[in-house]
Amino acid sequence: MTGSTGPRRWDAASYDRGFTFVWKHGADLIDALDPQPGMRVLDIGCGTGHLTGAIAGRGAVVVGLDRSPDMIGQAAQNVPGIPFVIADARALPFGTAFDAVFSNATLHWITEPELVIEEIRRVLKPGGRFVAELGAAGNVAKLITTLCRAMAEAGYEPPTGSPWYYPTLAGYTNLLERHGLEPIFATVFDRPTVLEGGEGGLCNWFAMFAGWYLDPLPPPARAAVIARTEAILRPDLYRDGRWTADYRRLRVVAVRSSS
Repeated sequence: MTGSTGPRRWDAASYDRGFTFVWKHGADLIDALDPQPGMRVLDIGCGTGHLTGAIAGRGAVVVGLDRSPDMIGQAAQNVPGIPFVIADARALPFGTAFDAVFSNATLHWITEPELVIEEIRRVLKPGGRFVAELGAAGNVAKLITTLCRAMAEAGYEPPTGSPWYYPTLAGYTNLLERHGLEPIFATVFDRPTVLEGGEGGLCNWFAMFAGWYLDPLPPPARAAVIARTEAILRPDLYRDGRWTADYRRLRVVAVRSSS
């Protein structure tokens, strides 16, 4: 994952074991990309490399990029033979070199979207495509609202703001247009997502993704807050031994103008 507000350090091995839904739900995004033999593709926020490998498997010449050295190290083990680069999406280390830029479940971690979009346009060839999925406005709202409620009940003031950028459909497409990327497809949809790990799935999700909220708490308070959050959410989000997160996603395909 490449981002400006993500965890200080990703546990790539745990991510690869316990959060396979992230890349598996993004697998059909590759159909929207439609990689062809010889097409040059940049995968921004490649994580542990599974989708990067799938793009390469269709014959494209792909480069995986992530800000996390741990993610890049895991990706290189998972998909040997593909170039993986440690870099920030706000300062891509490439010239105008790519026929397409692809990104799954990453761009909501970067709270300076204009910088990212400017860079994406810069590295795309004229007529090149940008294909992405990210969290949309309202993503995991139940999880985070309830977590903040549990923090307040325990006497801890929840942080203001958010570590994520979850745009509206109109807001994101307008941003793309302002920076020379013409949206040709865009949609927002709810995708309730079953978490891996059974009873521990929600706790694991908070540990991996919600450190911005929980890291300031001492460990005993952190555990108590998560337990209280689980108790509130259980009637709605726990069924048959599995937790479901209230994911809401935005998918977009845009084309770089020729000018």
